[in-house]
Amino acid sequence: MTDTDFDGALVAAALRLAAADGWHRVSVAAAARAADLPLHEARARFPSRNWILLRLGSLADQAALTDAPAEGPVRDRLFDLLMRRFDAFQAQRDGVIAVMRALPFDPPLALMLGYATERSMRWMLEAAGLTLHGPRGDLIAKGCVGVWLWSLRAWERDTSEDLSGTMATLDAALQRAERAAGWLGGPRRPKPAVQGGGDTAARPDEAGDRAQPPVELSAITSASDLPTSGPQAADPGSPSDLC
Repeated sequence: MTDTDFDGALVAAALRLAAADGWHRVSVAAAARAADLPLHEARARFPSRNWILLRLGSLADQAALTDAPAEGPVRDRLFDLLMRRFDAFQAQRDGVIAVMRALPFDPPLALMLGYATERSMRWMLEAAGLTLHGPRGDLIAKGCVGVWLWSLRAWERDTSEDLSGTMATLDAALQRAERAAGWLGGPRRPKPAVQGGGDTAARPDEAGDRAQPPVELSAITSASDLPTSGPQAADPGSPSDLC
């Protein structure tokens, strides 16, 4: 078993336990026993329970970045990357939601995951073709965190098989960010009509372009736009990223 396989099995077992009994009842040892993994190796790879969530984020990032799109508009590439992260979370949906619901009662964990989330968003932005430098790069990263958290709230409520509600919310959030500061490459040009029944299911209806008014970037990351149950922030020294 590779390290990645080991970590994936332990994370999946931990999230199944969280879905059944709540995140507060999960431990590394219990997850290792549930996955039939050796305790000594689990202890070496997961010094504390929080590392399970950090590794979950890292695995989601790896899934998003594997064979990541290398061409196309920045916004489309970022949309694809973020939806790949949601697909990774969807495999452990009930456990991830259990963690999200525990965060308001565990501020240190929420803070830790927030820093990890920003690191993950930096990876997604860089993979989409943006270069992040200085204060403007920090602002772009924080704006992307706002986009992710707003969409995460929609994902929590989205019971559709194709995550159409999540896709629509993510597309609207990216539109707002694009209008606010042009950090996705400026106004999006209209796409030519697809002939012959092309693949239109991969994107939400773009009618939202007409429905969303211009806003400031700060509005995307304001408290009123962020979910109350999603990850808010992670320890700068933690080993990996999460939600």
